Amino acid sequence: MSTTKACPCGSSKAYDVCCRPFHRGAATPATAEELMRSRYSAFVVGGPDSATYLLATWHPATRPESLDFDDALRWTGLEVLATEAGGPTDRRGVVEFRAHYLRDGVPGNLHETSRFRRDNEGWQYVRGRAVWS
Repeated sequence: MSTTKACPCGSSKAYDVCCRPFHRGAATPATAEELMRSRYSAFVVGGPDSATYLLATWHPATRPESLDFDDALRWTGLEVLATEAGGPTDRRGVVEFRAHYLRDGVPGNLHETSRFRRDNEGWQYVRGRAVWS
């Protein structure tokens, strides 16, 4: 992905100054929403570095051993619908979002309410309640 293009997370910033520093380990998301957006961007970008980032930001209690990307799925947009807590000083946060995709050219969306925890390592994704349509 060209680093001068808009970040996939929908922030209106360039990827190079938005989510890429998180993916490269040069910065840590300050909020649960920033982590969720950076994880969405990692799914968009794909590849081994993105898989490493996604697993590293997944809470150890719920983290899978590995992660595979669906090559037939292309993420096309993100809407953050609601947040609850998840600020820089909070320990827990909830982010509700809708992520749009094309699978083999057919549009759909993932509507998820995700739970996050923050500890000394930073924010981590715990689990989500997801509906695919």
